[in-house]
Amino acid sequence: MGRRSDPDLSRRIAGHWYRPNLTLLTAALAPMAWAYGAVVAARRALYRVRVLRSETLPVPVIVVGNITAGGTGKTPLVIALVQALAERGLHPGVVSRGFGRMSSQVQSVAASSQASDVGDEPLLMARRGLHVAVGARRVDAARALLHAYRACDVIVADDGLQHYALERDVEIAVIDGVRALGNRRLIPAGPLREPPARLRGVDAVVVNDPAQGVAMHFDASTFVMRLVPREFVNVADASRTLPLDAFTARRVHAIAGIGHPARFFATLRDLRIDAIVKGFPDHHPMRRDDLPAEASVILMTEKDAVKCAAFGDARCWFLRVEAEVDRRLFDLVLARLPSRAKSR
Repeated sequence: MGRRSDPDLSRRIAGHWYRPNLTLLTAALAPMAWAYGAVVAARRALYRVRVLRSETLPVPVIVVGNITAGGTGKTPLVIALVQALAERGLHPGVVSRGFGRMSSQVQSVAASSQASDVGDEPLLMARRGLHVAVGARRVDAARALLHAYRACDVIVADDGLQHYALERDVEIAVIDGVRALGNRRLIPAGPLREPPARLRGVDAVVVNDPAQGVAMHFDASTFVMRLVPREFVNVADASRTLPLDAFTARRVHAIAGIGHPARFFATLRDLRIDAIVKGFPDHHPMRRDDLPAEASVILMTEKDAVKCAAFGDARCWFLRVEAEVDRRLFDLVLARLPSRAKSR
Protein backbone atom coordinates (compact mmCIF):
# COMPACT_ATOMS: atom_id res chain seq x y z
CA MET A 1 0.00 0.00 0.00
CA GLY A 2 1.16 3.58 -0.71
CA ARG A 3 1.75 6.12 2.00
CA ARG A 4 -1.28 8.09 3.06
CA SER A 5 -1.12 11.86 2.76
CA ASP A 6 -0.84 13.91 5.94
CA PRO A 7 -4.42 15.08 6.70
CA ASP A 8 -3.16 18.03 8.75
CA LEU A 9 -0.98 19.21 5.87
CA SER A 10 -3.87 18.76 3.44
CA ARG A 11 -6.13 20.86 5.68
CA ARG A 12 -3.51 23.60 5.96
CA ILE A 13 -3.14 23.75 2.18
CA ALA A 14 -6.91 23.71 1.68
CA GLY A 15 -7.21 26.61 4.12
CA HIS A 16 -5.31 28.76 1.64
CA TRP A 17 -7.61 27.82 -1.24
CA TYR A 18 -10.45 29.94 0.09
CA ARG A 19 -8.53 33.10 0.91
CA PRO A 20 -9.40 36.00 -1.38
CA ASN A 21 -5.80 37.00 -2.07
CA LEU A 22 -2.79 35.08 -3.30
CA THR A 23 -0.71 33.69 -0.43
CA LEU A 24 2.94 32.67 -0.35
CA LEU A 25 1.90 29.02 -0.25
CA THR A 26 -0.47 29.20 -3.22
CA ALA A 27 2.16 31.16 -5.17
CA ALA A 28 4.76 28.50 -4.40
CA LEU A 29 2.37 25.79 -5.57
CA ALA A 30 1.50 27.59 -8.81
CA PRO A 31 4.02 25.68 -11.00
CA MET A 32 2.53 22.38 -9.85
CA ALA A 33 -0.92 23.73 -10.64
CA TRP A 34 0.20 24.69 -14.17
CA ALA A 35 1.57 21.18 -14.71
CA TYR A 36 -1.64 19.67 -13.36
CA GLY A 37 -3.68 21.90 -15.68
CA ALA A 38 -1.64 20.83 -18.68
CA VAL A 39 -2.29 17.17 -17.90
CA VAL A 40 -6.02 17.81 -17.41
CA ALA A 41 -6.28 19.70 -20.70
CA ALA A 42 -4.30 17.07 -22.62
CA ARG A 43 -6.37 14.23 -21.23
CA ARG A 44 -9.66 15.89 -22.12
CA ALA A 45 -8.36 16.70 -25.60
CA LEU A 46 -7.48 13.05 -26.15
CA TYR A 47 -11.07 12.11 -25.38
CA ARG A 48 -12.36 14.86 -27.66
CA VAL A 49 -10.37 13.60 -30.66
CA ARG A 50 -11.18 9.98 -29.69
CA VAL A 51 -7.64 8.83 -29.09
CA LEU A 52 -9.08 7.83 -25.73
CA ARG A 53 -12.53 6.30 -26.08
CA SER A 54 -15.64 6.94 -24.04
CA GLU A 55 -17.94 3.94 -23.68
CA THR A 56 -21.67 4.32 -24.32
CA LEU A 57 -24.12 2.35 -22.22
CA PRO A 58 -27.49 0.99 -23.39
CA VAL A 59 -29.24 3.42 -21.03
CA PRO A 60 -28.79 7.20 -20.61
CA VAL A 61 -26.25 8.50 -18.10
CA ILE A 62 -26.60 11.58 -15.89
CA VAL A 63 -23.38 12.74 -14.25
CA VAL A 64 -23.53 14.70 -11.00
CA GLY A 65 -20.14 16.11 -10.08
CA ASN A 66 -18.13 19.21 -9.36
CA ILE A 67 -14.96 20.95 -10.45
CA THR A 68 -13.71 21.54 -6.90
CA ALA A 69 -12.07 19.19 -4.42
CA GLY A 70 -14.05 18.58 -1.25
CA GLY A 71 -17.71 18.34 -0.43
CA THR A 72 -20.34 20.38 -2.24
CA GLY A 73 -23.50 18.38 -1.51
CA LYS A 74 -23.46 15.96 -4.44
CA THR A 75 -24.80 12.95 -2.56
CA PRO A 76 -28.01 14.63 -1.27
CA LEU A 77 -28.60 15.93 -4.79
CA VAL A 78 -28.11 12.44 -6.27
CA ILE A 79 -30.68 11.06 -3.81
CA ALA A 80 -33.16 13.83 -4.66
CA LEU A 81 -32.60 13.34 -8.39
CA VAL A 82 -33.12 9.58 -8.21
CA GLN A 83 -36.30 10.06 -6.23
CA ALA A 84 -37.57 12.64 -8.73
CA LEU A 85 -36.85 10.36 -11.69
CA ALA A 86 -38.63 7.48 -9.97
CA GLU A 87 -41.65 9.72 -9.34
CA ARG A 88 -41.70 10.40 -13.08
CA GLY A 89 -41.91 6.69 -13.93
CA LEU A 90 -38.23 5.84 -14.53
CA HIS A 91 -36.10 3.21 -12.79
CA PRO A 92 -32.81 4.93 -11.94
CA GLY A 93 -29.69 3.39 -10.45
CA VAL A 94 -26.46 4.93 -9.17
CA VAL A 95 -22.81 4.19 -9.89
CA SER A 96 -19.90 5.48 -7.84
CA ARG A 97 -16.20 4.99 -7.44
CA GLY A 98 -16.73 4.39 -3.73
CA PHE A 99 -13.89 6.64 -2.64
CA GLY A 100 -11.81 5.38 0.30
CA ARG A 101 -12.98 1.77 0.19
CA MET A 102 -10.43 -0.97 0.82
CA SER A 103 -11.88 -3.45 -1.69
CA SER A 104 -11.11 -3.12 -5.42
CA GLN A 105 -13.99 -5.42 -6.35
CA VAL A 106 -16.78 -4.18 -8.60
CA GLN A 107 -19.95 -4.89 -6.66
CA SER A 108 -23.53 -4.00 -5.94
CA VAL A 109 -24.11 -2.18 -2.66
CA ALA A 110 -26.61 -3.47 -0.11
CA ALA A 111 -27.86 -1.81 3.05
CA SER A 112 -25.92 -4.49 4.94
CA SER A 113 -22.62 -3.75 3.15
CA GLN A 114 -19.60 -2.42 5.02
CA ALA A 115 -18.40 1.12 4.35
CA SER A 116 -14.82 -0.15 4.19
CA ASP A 117 -15.81 -2.39 1.25
CA VAL A 118 -18.10 -0.09 -0.74
CA GLY A 119 -17.44 3.47 0.48
CA ASP A 120 -19.41 5.68 2.85
CA GLU A 121 -21.51 7.62 0.31
CA PRO A 122 -22.61 4.55 -1.72
CA LEU A 123 -23.60 2.81 1.52
CA LEU A 124 -25.56 5.86 2.65
CA MET A 125 -27.47 5.84 -0.65
CA ALA A 126 -28.14 2.10 -0.46
CA ARG A 127 -29.55 2.54 3.05
CA ARG A 128 -31.85 5.19 1.61
CA GLY A 129 -33.24 2.52 -0.74
CA LEU A 130 -31.29 3.37 -3.92
CA HIS A 131 -29.88 0.75 -6.29
CA VAL A 132 -26.10 1.33 -6.22
CA ALA A 133 -22.97 -0.30 -7.66
CA VAL A 134 -19.33 0.69 -7.13
CA GLY A 135 -16.18 0.25 -9.17
CA ALA A 136 -12.97 2.13 -9.93
CA ARG A 137 -14.23 2.37 -13.52
CA ARG A 138 -17.80 3.65 -13.60
CA VAL A 139 -18.38 1.67 -16.82
CA ASP A 140 -17.70 -1.58 -14.95
CA ALA A 141 -19.91 -0.48 -12.07
CA ALA A 142 -22.67 0.40 -14.54
CA ARG A 143 -22.55 -3.03 -16.13
CA ALA A 144 -22.77 -4.64 -12.70
CA LEU A 145 -25.72 -2.41 -11.86
CA LEU A 146 -27.57 -3.24 -15.09
CA HIS A 147 -27.01 -6.95 -14.46
CA ALA A 148 -28.26 -6.78 -10.85
CA TYR A 149 -31.11 -4.32 -11.48
CA ARG A 150 -32.72 -5.40 -14.75
CA ALA A 151 -35.38 -2.69 -14.68
CA CYS A 152 -32.78 0.10 -14.62
CA ASP A 153 -33.39 2.51 -17.49
CA VAL A 154 -31.22 5.48 -16.48
CA ILE A 155 -27.95 5.70 -14.55
CA VAL A 156 -26.83 8.54 -12.28
CA ALA A 157 -23.04 8.72 -11.85
CA ASP A 158 -22.10 10.17 -8.49
CA ASP A 159 -18.99 12.38 -8.75
CA GLY A 160 -18.08 11.42 -12.31
CA LEU A 161 -17.67 14.77 -14.04
CA GLN A 162 -13.98 14.11 -14.80
CA HIS A 163 -14.50 10.40 -15.60
CA TYR A 164 -14.57 10.83 -19.37
CA ALA A 165 -14.30 7.08 -20.01
CA LEU A 166 -18.06 7.00 -19.46
CA GLU A 167 -20.17 8.71 -22.12
CA ARG A 168 -22.86 10.91 -20.60
CA ASP A 169 -26.12 12.47 -21.77
CA VAL A 170 -26.59 15.08 -19.03
CA GLU A 171 -24.00 16.82 -16.85
CA ILE A 172 -24.83 18.57 -13.57
CA ALA A 173 -22.15 20.48 -11.64
CA VAL A 174 -22.66 21.25 -7.95
CA ILE A 175 -21.11 24.39 -6.43
CA ASP A 176 -20.78 25.23 -2.74
CA GLY A 177 -22.77 28.43 -2.31
CA VAL A 178 -20.49 29.76 0.41
CA ARG A 179 -17.00 28.73 -0.71
CA ALA A 180 -17.82 28.89 -4.45
CA LEU A 181 -14.67 28.29 -6.55
CA GLY A 182 -12.29 29.56 -3.88
CA ASN A 183 -9.27 31.34 -5.33
CA ARG A 184 -10.16 29.90 -8.76
CA ARG A 185 -6.78 28.15 -9.07
CA LEU A 186 -6.13 24.54 -9.99
CA ILE A 187 -4.95 21.86 -7.54
CA PRO A 188 -2.71 22.11 -5.52
CA ALA A 189 -2.63 25.94 -5.58
CA GLY A 190 -6.42 26.01 -5.35
CA PRO A 191 -9.44 23.73 -5.10
CA LEU A 192 -10.20 23.32 -8.82
CA ARG A 193 -10.04 19.96 -10.57
CA GLU A 194 -10.71 21.71 -13.89
CA PRO A 195 -10.69 25.37 -14.96
CA PRO A 196 -13.85 27.46 -14.34
CA ALA A 197 -14.51 27.42 -18.11
CA ARG A 198 -15.51 23.77 -17.71
CA LEU A 199 -18.83 24.98 -16.30
CA ARG A 200 -19.75 26.39 -19.71
CA GLY A 201 -20.14 22.88 -21.05
CA VAL A 202 -22.46 21.39 -18.42
CA ASP A 203 -26.24 21.23 -18.74
CA ALA A 204 -26.94 22.65 -15.28
CA VAL A 205 -25.15 24.21 -12.32
CA VAL A 206 -26.66 23.62 -8.89
CA VAL A 207 -25.62 26.05 -6.15
CA ASN A 208 -25.83 24.51 -2.70
CA ASP A 209 -27.18 26.99 -0.15
CA PRO A 210 -25.87 30.27 -1.60
CA ALA A 211 -24.72 32.78 0.99
CA GLN A 212 -27.12 35.62 1.63
CA GLY A 213 -26.69 38.39 -0.88
CA VAL A 214 -24.37 36.32 -3.09
CA ALA A 215 -25.46 35.94 -6.70
CA MET A 216 -23.85 33.32 -8.91
CA HIS A 217 -24.21 33.46 -12.67
CA PHE A 218 -23.02 30.76 -15.03
CA ASP A 219 -23.49 30.15 -18.73
CA ALA A 220 -25.40 26.96 -17.96
CA SER A 221 -28.87 26.91 -16.39
CA THR A 222 -28.45 27.60 -12.67
CA PHE A 223 -30.58 26.20 -9.87
CA VAL A 224 -30.53 26.54 -6.08
CA MET A 225 -30.44 23.64 -3.62
CA ARG A 226 -30.71 23.78 0.15
CA LEU A 227 -30.00 21.02 2.66
CA VAL A 228 -32.86 21.00 5.13
CA PRO A 229 -32.51 19.22 8.51
CA ARG A 230 -35.38 16.83 9.24
CA GLU A 231 -34.67 14.88 12.43
CA PHE A 232 -32.04 13.15 14.56
CA VAL A 233 -31.76 9.38 14.17
CA ASN A 234 -30.03 7.08 16.64
CA VAL A 235 -27.01 5.32 15.16
CA ALA A 236 -27.47 2.16 17.25
CA ASP A 237 -31.25 1.96 16.72
CA ALA A 238 -32.60 3.69 13.62
CA SER A 239 -36.17 3.29 14.87
CA ARG A 240 -35.41 5.93 17.52
CA THR A 241 -35.75 9.48 16.26
CA LEU A 242 -35.81 12.88 17.94
CA PRO A 243 -37.06 16.27 16.77
CA LEU A 244 -34.64 19.00 15.77
CA ASP A 245 -35.03 20.82 19.10
CA ALA A 246 -34.11 17.75 21.18
CA PHE A 247 -30.59 19.01 21.87
CA THR A 248 -31.28 22.75 21.90
CA ALA A 249 -29.28 24.58 24.56
CA ARG A 250 -27.57 21.32 25.59
CA ARG A 251 -23.81 20.82 25.74
CA VAL A 252 -23.00 17.98 23.37
CA HIS A 253 -20.12 16.71 21.23
CA ALA A 254 -20.18 16.69 17.43
CA ILE A 255 -17.88 15.02 14.90
CA ALA A 256 -17.76 15.24 11.12
CA GLY A 257 -15.56 13.54 8.52
CA ILE A 258 -16.94 15.24 5.41
CA GLY A 259 -15.60 17.58 2.75
CA HIS A 260 -16.59 20.71 4.68
CA PRO A 261 -17.15 19.91 8.38
CA ALA A 262 -17.75 23.58 9.18
CA ARG A 263 -21.04 23.44 7.27
CA PHE A 264 -22.36 20.69 9.56
CA PHE A 265 -21.21 22.50 12.69
CA ALA A 266 -22.86 25.71 11.46
CA THR A 267 -26.11 23.80 10.96
CA LEU A 268 -25.97 22.67 14.59
CA ARG A 269 -25.44 26.27 15.69
CA ASP A 270 -28.46 27.29 13.63
CA LEU A 271 -30.41 24.69 15.62
CA ARG A 272 -29.14 26.40 18.81
CA ILE A 273 -27.05 23.39 19.77
CA ASP A 274 -23.93 24.13 21.82
CA ALA A 275 -21.43 21.53 20.57
CA ILE A 276 -17.79 20.73 21.25
CA VAL A 277 -16.74 19.97 17.68
CA LYS A 278 -14.06 17.88 16.01
CA GLY A 279 -13.55 17.69 12.27
CA PHE A 280 -11.85 14.92 10.31
CA PRO A 281 -10.73 14.69 6.67
CA ASP A 282 -13.36 13.74 4.10
CA HIS A 283 -14.08 9.97 4.03
CA HIS A 284 -12.20 9.50 7.30
CA PRO A 285 -12.65 5.84 8.36
CA MET A 286 -14.30 6.37 11.73
CA ARG A 287 -13.09 4.18 14.60
CA ARG A 288 -14.35 3.66 18.12
CA ASP A 289 -11.49 5.83 19.44
CA ASP A 290 -12.82 8.76 17.39
CA LEU A 291 -15.90 8.92 19.63
CA PRO A 292 -15.17 11.18 22.62
CA ALA A 293 -15.30 8.91 25.67
CA GLU A 294 -16.48 11.66 28.01
CA ALA A 295 -19.47 12.63 25.84
CA SER A 296 -23.03 11.90 26.88
CA VAL A 297 -24.36 12.85 23.41
CA ILE A 298 -22.43 12.62 20.12
CA LEU A 299 -23.92 14.18 16.99
CA MET A 300 -22.67 13.37 13.49
CA THR A 301 -23.63 13.41 9.83
CA GLU A 302 -25.44 10.54 8.15
CA LYS A 303 -22.31 9.92 6.07
CA ASP A 304 -20.30 9.40 9.27
CA ALA A 305 -23.04 7.29 10.83
CA VAL A 306 -22.69 4.52 8.24
CA LYS A 307 -19.03 4.20 9.27
CA CYS A 308 -19.93 4.08 12.97
CA ALA A 309 -22.72 1.51 12.61
CA ALA A 310 -20.66 -1.37 14.06
CA PHE A 311 -19.68 0.44 17.25
CA GLY A 312 -21.95 3.48 17.58
CA ASP A 313 -23.82 3.31 20.88
CA ALA A 314 -26.96 4.92 22.27
CA ARG A 315 -25.12 8.24 22.70
CA CYS A 316 -24.70 8.63 18.94
CA TRP A 317 -27.21 10.44 16.75
CA PHE A 318 -26.99 11.56 13.14
CA LEU A 319 -28.78 14.49 11.58
CA ARG A 320 -30.91 13.42 8.64
CA VAL A 321 -31.07 16.11 5.95
CA GLU A 322 -32.95 16.30 2.67
CA ALA A 323 -32.06 18.29 -0.41
CA GLU A 324 -34.72 20.79 -1.43
CA VAL A 325 -34.09 21.48 -5.10
CA ASP A 326 -35.69 23.77 -7.64
CA ARG A 327 -38.07 21.34 -9.38
CA ARG A 328 -37.28 22.90 -12.73
CA LEU A 329 -33.94 21.08 -12.60
CA PHE A 330 -35.71 17.73 -12.78
CA ASP A 331 -37.83 18.90 -15.70
CA LEU A 332 -34.67 19.98 -17.53
CA VAL A 333 -32.99 16.63 -16.93
CA LEU A 334 -36.00 14.67 -18.09
CA ALA A 335 -36.29 16.80 -21.23
CA ARG A 336 -32.66 16.12 -22.14
CA LEU A 337 -32.74 12.37 -21.65
CA PRO A 338 -32.66 10.52 -24.96
CA SER A 339 -35.56 8.29 -25.94
CA ARG A 340 -33.74 5.09 -25.00
CA ALA A 341 -34.47 5.96 -21.36
CA LYS A 342 -38.07 5.00 -22.00
CA SER A 343 -37.66 2.20 -24.55
CA ARG A 344 -35.42 -0.30 -22.77
